[in-house]
Amino acid sequence: MPLSQSSSVQLAAHAFATIFTGFGINAILRPTHALTFFEFAPPASPAEAKMVESLMAVYGARDIFMGLAIYSAALFGTSKSLGWTLIAASGVAVVDGVVCFTHGQGQWNHWGYAPMITAVGVMLLGLFDSAKKA
Repeated sequence: MPLSQSSSVQLAAHAFATIFTGFGINAILRPTHALTFFEFAPPASPAEAKMVESLMAVYGARDIFMGLAIYSAALFGTSKSLGWTLIAASGVAVVDGVVCFTHGQGQWNHWGYAPMITAVGVMLLGLFDSAKKA
């Protein structure tokens, strides 16, 4: 069986979808806790707290969308569509890390898992499948 069709690779994709969805739900329901993944301090003033809660809801919706997009590609798409969806999701993790880097900390909370998502995505593209016999 080609690696791109492996149940282990498919299972990894479902795990990433679950993680993104969980992060999104956490950001919406517990915005102050979700800030800890960025290593940002909670805001001090009520006005700033309200703004952060609103932005964390946007962040949460984004992560839930990514989780659902990965699930959809895994369940209804092709291995290649799932692979490209995962590679795109890893790009989001890289950008999240860049944002943290510009604030001086927390980047590895994002950069640490981006390569894993990319690797699973590349496997799903079939780049590591054995050569087909003629």
